[in-house]
Amino acid sequence: MTSSHGNQPHSPTQRSDDPSASHAAPSSTRPAAIGGLVPLHLRVNGDALAVAAAPSRTLLELLRYDLDLIGTKQGCDKGDCGACTVQLNGAPVLSCLVLAVDCEGCEVTTVEALPGGDRLHPLLDAFDRTGAAQCGFCTPGVLVSARALLEQNRHPSRDDIRHALSGNLCRCTGYKSIFDAVELAASMLRGEEPRRLGLPGQQHLPPPIDDPVLRRPKATAPPTAKTVVDGGQAKPPRSTPVEPSTR
Repeated sequence: MTSSHGNQPHSPTQRSDDPSASHAAPSSTRPAAIGGLVPLHLRVNGDALAVAAAPSRTLLELLRYDLDLIGTKQGCDKGDCGACTVQLNGAPVLSCLVLAVDCEGCEVTTVEALPGGDRLHPLLDAFDRTGAAQCGFCTPGVLVSARALLEQNRHPSRDDIRHALSGNLCRCTGYKSIFDAVELAASMLRGEEPRRLGLPGQQHLPPPIDDPVLRRPKATAPPTAKTVVDGGQAKPPRSTPVEPSTR
């Protein structure tokens, strides 16, 4: 799953049965099953959760189908494509190869943790600028692997980026735009490149909800009498309805 290589995480393609892998999930003892389900306590994107899962349920299935975190993609389901990459205790892992019961007490971070809006993460900004996301299916896994790299190394070389993303397959971009995006995001994190440059629609953003201008009551003008035009001549509005003629 993961191993150390300098200061950067290993490619998440390493399988869990590799004897050289140092497992991110400290699960020497698993909770006992109750009624066929195993109670689990873990943190997902900063939220403390108590869930229950079957012993055979993978972390990928738990995230997608139990917690509705569908950003983590189910691709090959055998550890080849990298679309299901998440961070487990900070390290990138293939969630389709990790059993949920092995994540007791662990910290899981998915692509949904990358902030958008006014706090737009540099990776999202850079992927947009460089066109690194095309069909988008592989993008969540690539983003998570890139985030794990940049958390450990804000000055990655091109080879560092290639190594960190070597477990993420993409059939659209040819990888160059992805590598360019990670380099650009690293420059943003170092303060060498401006963030949110030229994002469309910025000039049309509404003011914050707590803007005092919005809280100020608007002055209302007194109602004025309207003029009714009949046959080209202006007539004042009638104050009382006209009774219909009985003739």
